[in-house]
Amino acid sequence: MKGSNDMENYDLTIIGGGPVGIFAGVYAGMHNAKAQIVESLPTLGGQVQALYPEKQILDIAGFPAITGRDLIKQQRAQLDQFPLAIKTGAAVTNVTRNAEGFRVQTSQEVTQTRAIIVAVGNGAFAPRKLAVPGADELRGKKLFYSIPNLAAFKDHDVMIAGGGDAAVDQALMLEKVAKSVTLLHRRRQFRGLPHMVDLLEASSVKVKTPYLIREVSELAGQVDVTLKTVGANAEIDHQVVDDLVISYGFTADHSAIAAWDVDLATEQQLIAVDQQMATSVPGIYAIGDGAMYSGKQPLIAVGYGEAPVAVQAIMAKYFPTRRTPVHSTSITLPE
Repeated sequence: MKGSNDMENYDLTIIGGGPVGIFAGVYAGMHNAKAQIVESLPTLGGQVQALYPEKQILDIAGFPAITGRDLIKQQRAQLDQFPLAIKTGAAVTNVTRNAEGFRVQTSQEVTQTRAIIVAVGNGAFAPRKLAVPGADELRGKKLFYSIPNLAAFKDHDVMIAGGGDAAVDQALMLEKVAKSVTLLHRRRQFRGLPHMVDLLEASSVKVKTPYLIREVSELAGQVDVTLKTVGANAEIDHQVVDDLVISYGFTADHSAIAAWDVDLATEQQLIAVDQQMATSVPGIYAIGDGAMYSGKQPLIAVGYGEAPVAVQAIMAKYFPTRRTPVHSTSITLPE
């Protein structure tokens, strides 16, 4: 069906193809909505696929543990049951309100949609860089900001710098394949989930605290890491490893959304939503890590719950005559 100016017309456009955006697509498919998923990266999966494909994810219901890669693979299989339009490598450059809903402009085309779900997570992301001498020269060679291929570190001596969940997870991941793993942190306490810190303490990972990296340089095909202790009486130390992984987190950039013609209210620099995941602009909803409300927890599991809330709200408001699907979790067997 074509809309204004012969543009393709959709009931729903989901902006963002990470785990939460994919599940929103599944739920839209269950409602027989004509929907498109628009993702700026070359493939679906978001940060999980691009940055943490080998990471073991522990908070997905029904899976004691599942890697990021396998999670996205399973979600793609679920999504493929429905005839949604999947558009990757297509950054949304503008969203404009009109009489029929919204015009969505991407780097590839312009389409018309009745409603929108924004599922962009933390937006465009970039790693927090190690700002010391020698770091830029070693990036991608011996210094890394993610672990896309666990096998590349097999039988290596690896150092990870960081103290959050990602750093702890990466250390435990690498322990399975590396010759040795050292986890470096500038504080004596780690910020990771208590269960993961317990696993760390029970592992063979060598914990080195409180230290900062002062300089890095290549030494006979390895990395010479110059360290200094944190405190008034700083001491200098050296450790030579095969690979250095920096896990200082990522900076989020929502400037692309801010440039849209629609003006979305924010809270704590994220998109403010109500209990139905509706934003301040009627017809636009937000879910996942990019949405904020009181008590919000930035977890994939939480985003999975937000997706059906948003889709159901959209279908009830804009397509009230459509038949609501019967879900397997709603079926009550006769006595």
